[in-house]
Amino acid sequence: MAILQHPKFHKAFNFLLKKECIIGIYLILAIAASFKQYHNHSYNNYLIFKYVYWHTVDLQNLFNNYPEYGDSNHYGPAFSIFIAPFALLPDGLGMFLWNISNVSILLWGIYSLPIARKKQTIVAWICAHETLTALFSFQFNIALTGLIILSFSYLIKRKEIQSAFFIGIGTLIKLYGIVGLAFFFFSKNKAKFIIAGLVAFSILFVLPMALSSPAFILQSYADWFNSLVHKNATNASLTSFQDISIMGMARRISGNVELSNTPFLLGGLVLFGLPYLRINQYKHIAFQLMLLASTLIFTVIFSSGSESPTYIIAFAGVAIWFIIQQKPKSKWIISLFVFAFILTSLSPTDIFPRSVKEFIRLYSLKALPCVIIWLTIVFQMLKEDFESYLIADK
Repeated sequence: MAILQHPKFHKAFNFLLKKECIIGIYLILAIAASFKQYHNHSYNNYLIFKYVYWHTVDLQNLFNNYPEYGDSNHYGPAFSIFIAPFALLPDGLGMFLWNISNVSILLWGIYSLPIARKKQTIVAWICAHETLTALFSFQFNIALTGLIILSFSYLIKRKEIQSAFFIGIGTLIKLYGIVGLAFFFFSKNKAKFIIAGLVAFSILFVLPMALSSPAFILQSYADWFNSLVHKNATNASLTSFQDISIMGMARRISGNVELSNTPFLLGGLVLFGLPYLRINQYKHIAFQLMLLASTLIFTVIFSSGSESPTYIIAFAGVAIWFIIQQKPKSKWIISLFVFAFILTSLSPTDIFPRSVKEFIRLYSLKALPCVIIWLTIVFQMLKEDFESYLIADK
């Protein structure tokens, strides 16, 4: 098409691929989402987060279902430290800065990836809509995605201490962060990484005690465990907004709410672990990035707690997987990506009629493209020689 060859088109396209442009876009998204929710008085998630700090200070149970917030907290005691600067501010200012901080950590993660700057920016563009979805709920999942990516990037840069702290922060706030350990075998100094991990977890474990007391925080960790067990038991439902996972699809399509997670998790872990047998591929950055993509997607599609705003984690994996594919990208790869963008990312929007959106939600079909892409990643990691991906490593 002639328009694609026009100098103004190239100029506009190059502008959109600038880091400064995507940073501006993400800031606009964070501010716009915060303003909309604040204006509509729809920010109970932020209030739940805010009062984790105040309940810690006041020695109140962190996981009770407080009616005034419409839900209960499911983040660990360490979260009280990280939400503190925002909780001390007026709600309006606090929630704006909270969302801005979340997207900043995500962008930090994306721009730490060992790929070309333009590819980093494309990953950020691909993730933008899922980020907006999570911003409306003031979700920590945005920052958690960045932390998982940072734990990967810093580990392969031989910065084991920083990587360990990123894993520790993610894990002690929301257990998903533990998946950063999946990159352990890429460490060049495993002993240093293990020691750094023990130190990081120890420091972060006791840090909330500075706000309250050792006894309260120890009890809060026990309460956290119990709350997660209870939440996991209640996630399995044929109508809830959670369980957007491979297990959720099976339960809802079959109509059998009693289907156990265990067979799915065991099968998923076996498939996830098989690529580790290809030790000779560990040295290739493209193989490492494939494992990162696999980890990000696996974390979401095998969790019964996954809901629509959780998919920023999985979609970052989709974006990384797509961007590192060799050129020319096959029709299968392109079709899968388009399928994921339409069904996973756009399905909650008004592009789809209400009846279609409800159908997709009721059968957890938002997970479907990510499941297929994850299986494709596993197949590629088992079959391909990633030395031929050198062009994607630059």
